[in-house]
Amino acid sequence: MWKRWLVLIAVAGLGLFLARFVRLTPSQPTPEPAPLSDFALTERSGQPLSNRYLIGKVWLAGFIFTRCSGPCPHVTATMARLQDELKDVDDFRLVTFTVDPVHDDVDTLKRYANHFQADPTRWLFLTGTEATIQNVLREGFTVHRIKTGDKDVGKSIDHSTKLILVDKQGRVRDLFDGWGGEFEKEAPGTFEENLTRLKKAVRELSKE
Repeated sequence: MWKRWLVLIAVAGLGLFLARFVRLTPSQPTPEPAPLSDFALTERSGQPLSNRYLIGKVWLAGFIFTRCSGPCPHVTATMARLQDELKDVDDFRLVTFTVDPVHDDVDTLKRYANHFQADPTRWLFLTGTEATIQNVLREGFTVHRIKTGDKDVGKSIDHSTKLILVDKQGRVRDLFDGWGGEFEKEAPGTFEENLTRLKKAVRELSKE
């Protein structure tokens, strides 16, 4: 009987270890490239921009809203860092999508982009109608966006903080963490490993 209990305890311990490992390990590459559905939005310059414009480019999508008091500034800071660290990759672009299009018009996005010193030739900021943005997020990138109802506008929208890597053919190739969050406290170095893998993937896709 005691041997049986030892086996059960060992299995339970292994289960807890694996659960923790999966939660803290950077996301794995998607099994196969997934085509991204078409979208047509407006860039902070006021110019219309569709996904067709990005064909032939390797690009990274991120999701924020300018009034966010949570992870958004961290995610945008990560993208600003990548703008600098991947500046030698000519065909690489960064694309930030607002999840709060009613508030984040082109002028608001322009001020936000300027704050993070976003190069308008390499880093795009997109907005659109409420319905269009919702469709792009859910049907295109399959990421969540939920209005929380919180009276604090900085916490009024819950959304994905993932960075999504898209190849030159407009196919989703991988997902990465946009910020370390609480997980970094539990597993120091995990976020940096995640970014190292991201940069390597960008360089590899650029050669395809």
